[in-house]
Parts: sequence; structure tokens; C-alpha cells
Amino acid sequence: MADPKGFMKFERETPKRRPVDVRIRDWREVYEEQEFSSLQRQAGRCMDCGIPFCHQGCPLGNLIPEWNDLIWRNEKVDAIDRLHATNNFPEFTGRLCPAPCETSCVLGINQDPVTIKQIELRTIEEAFQAGNVRPLQPDRITGKTVAVIGSGPAGLAAAQQLTRAGHTVVVYERAEKIGGLLRYGIPEFKMEKSILDRRLNQMQREGTRFRPGINVGVDLTASELKSRYDSVVLAVGATQARDLNIPGREARGVHQAMEYLPWGNKQALGELNEAPAINAQGKKVIILGGGDTGADCLGTAIRQGAAHITQIEIMPRPTDERPSSQPWPTYPMVYRVSSAHEEAGERLYSIATQEFVKDESGNLIGLKVIETAFENGKFEPVAGTEKVIEADLVFLALGFTGIEENRLVKDLELKLDARGNIKRDENFATNVENVFVCGDAGRGQSLIVWAIAEGRSTAAAVDQHLMGRTQLPSPIEHDSKPLTV
Repeated sequence: MADPKGFMKFERETPKRRPVDVRIRDWREVYEEQEFSSLQRQAGRCMDCGIPFCHQGCPLGNLIPEWNDLIWRNEKVDAIDRLHATNNFPEFTGRLCPAPCETSCVLGINQDPVTIKQIELRTIEEAFQAGNVRPLQPDRITGKTVAVIGSGPAGLAAAQQLTRAGHTVVVYERAEKIGGLLRYGIPEFKMEKSILDRRLNQMQREGTRFRPGINVGVDLTASELKSRYDSVVLAVGATQARDLNIPGREARGVHQAMEYLPWGNKQALGELNEAPAINAQGKKVIILGGGDTGADCLGTAIRQGAAHITQIEIMPRPTDERPSSQPWPTYPMVYRVSSAHEEAGERLYSIATQEFVKDESGNLIGLKVIETAFENGKFEPVAGTEKVIEADLVFLALGFTGIEENRLVKDLELKLDARGNIKRDENFATNVENVFVCGDAGRGQSLIVWAIAEGRSTAAAVDQHLMGRTQLPSPIEHDSKPLTV
């Protein structure tokens, strides 16, 4: 145990966010650095419970009480070793995960939980600064080759694990740079891309090979892929965005969130010679969807200089306290305020959309909406509450419905499940010999921690398939179910 009385002496304390009027003028991350002594006190609040439910809350099975104790004792090298034992990329999860571990912290039963996410993030950052994150090259080369298709967190985790097992691993990405949604979907103010690049550098030095700008199925055919590699791991994500088929959908100015966010990242990184193709500057913006992707659109539009922003959610406003129907240690749906919500914009709840209003030229000029009441398990419109909200741009942040059924999927003759994901067995294997699937492509839209856990588990399954045995860890039990957050 760290400090036996830490949870009694110290209250929960998280890093401060930079002032709003300062941070909206740049694209840098919003959090200030917390003093290490303060972080140690937070680690000392961990009670080293007899049954640490934080393990249950974390799909990766992170050894949370262990590295909390090590940070409290200032044993940073041992702390990062314990953290890396279960998590390939704590610098990603420490920034982007909604921290289901914290909502299942035993201390959270009647106090504020331990700041697990921040301790995790600072542990890896201290390690990078001290030069304690080094390439882990394999002891031997197996002679087996593996192709990983997709370079999001699931694909990168699978690739790193398989490389360390001694296989020759090539990661293919159809975009111009490696990173998937980590690069093109996560705004710079949530995770600067230099954070991603330094980890990719480590992976390259370990031996992982990256091939961006190659659309597998087109530039490299399915038959070529199967003949060239001993195994294939599909980590292509669930990128088929949910649409909103209401009148006026064809209006100019209605875009999917993932059509918009990459332009914001390119702008933030100075990769554009002109204004972004989709630009919120000076415009009235509506964001449909109240989740993290909607908040990402919000923060991006604020930094581009939008005139006004409204974020709409069909569900009622969540409660401030944990609902009785979602008791500890479940992940509760409570009212949350992200950094973007602090900065600007209006949030509307219990609102349904009826029509995209356009002018004679086909340009979007507004969104017709109506208030709703949730009754008998469905949303009922409230008569007399119709109105039109002015809008020049509408971004759809409504989630994803499954994989893109592209040429690769068709040429491989992959079977899909009822949810539109690639069908697989308990060993992450598809119906096609030597082809495996991990991450959102097999599980459906989920969390970054699940993506990394899936990548690690699939790597173990592939290694077992290739070698007849494996020493790679597999954090996911075969009967585990997706975590809904």
C-alpha cells in the first residue's frame, strides 16, 4: 500500500486546464503540468484494496495499485515497467480514455476516486523525458511474416506485440500518414501528434515496417496480400458513419464529423497552404451528437473562429450524480463537461431533427427541430415546439454502424455479423484462413482501451497460430462483451 492514510488526508486533485481565452487561440493541449509532488499525493490515495475493482473496469487489466504505489515511492523506472506490462500506449489512453477504471475505484463508493488516468499519463511522460522508453527488439526472428491492415490503436498494438515476438510485421495504412483515427480523428488540443510520432519512432526501431498511402484491396490486391504474408490482421475500424436521412440531407454544408476533423488537424499542424476545405470560420455551426466526437468538432470549430455553435443531443440531459440504475462499479452516464464545452457553444437536449433547410441554390441555411419527451421506451415529439435554428454548417457526430464493405472485404469474401462487423471466432480468426480481425472492425465502435486490448489479444492468437505456442499476453477473455460508454 502507498500512503496508508492518503485517502483520508488528501482530496482528489486533477491538473488545471489552461485559461479558455488563451487556449482557444492555439491548437496545443489544454492541460497544464501538475507538480510531481502533487501527483505523488494523488497516488498515495490508492488504498491497495483487497479486491481492486479498478482491474475490472480496465479492459487491459492494468496493474493500477502497483504503479500507484511505485509512483508514490518515486520509483519511476519500476512504475513504467509495470504500466507497460499491460498497456503498449499509456500516453494515448492517459489522454483519450474515459477512465472506466476510475468509476470502478473502491474509493469512489463514498469519496472522489483516485486520479488513475492522470497518474498513468504522468508515469509514461516521465519515462519518455528520462529516456526510459527504449526499443524492445526480439531475441530471435521467426521468419514468419504478418500484414496488419489499419494503423489505429488496435493495429499498432497488434503490430508491436507481433514484432516483439520475432515476426516480420508490415503495417498498411491507406491515408498518407500512419495513425488512423489517432492522427486524423483526434484533435491536436486533445493529443498533439508529436506524441504519436515518438511512439511510431520506437516501433520502427524495434523493426515494425510502415507503409502509408496504400489502399489494400486496390493498390495491393487481396490475393497478393494472402500470398505474400503468412497471416493477415485486419484492424480497419468501424468507419461506416451513421447518417441522418431526413429531408434536405443533400444540402451543401452538411458533413460527417470524420469528413471535417481531418481538415482541422491538417490546419493545426500547418499542413495546408490555404483555408481548409471544410472551415467553420465565421459560420453558424450545429453539431448533432453529444459524445466525444461531437466535442471534438466543437473544439475544432471554436479554434477556427465559428460565429456560433450549437450541440444537439436527442437524449435528455444526464444527471449530475450517478443514477441509481447504474450503481458502482458500473460506468455511469452522468453530465460531463469536456474542455471544449468550457470554451463556447450551447448544448441542447431532448431535441429531434426534422429537416435540413436549404435555399434555392441548395446551400444549408438552417435545421428544423422539435423537442421530444421519452415515453414508453421511445421519443415522442412535443407538439408546438417546432423551430428552425440558423446554420451554415451541420456536422453529424452520430457514431458508426460497422465496417466499410469495400473491395478488400468483398475480394476476401469475409463474412459479417448482424451488426455489420467482421465475423470472427473465439481466437479472433475470420472465415478466411490465416486472416484475423481486431478492434472496432470485429467488436464494433468502442473505447481506445478496448482497441489496444483487442490488438494485444489478437497478436497472441496470431503468434499461437504461427508458432503453435505463444508467450504473448491476452487480456481479453473469449466470453467478454463490449463495454458501452
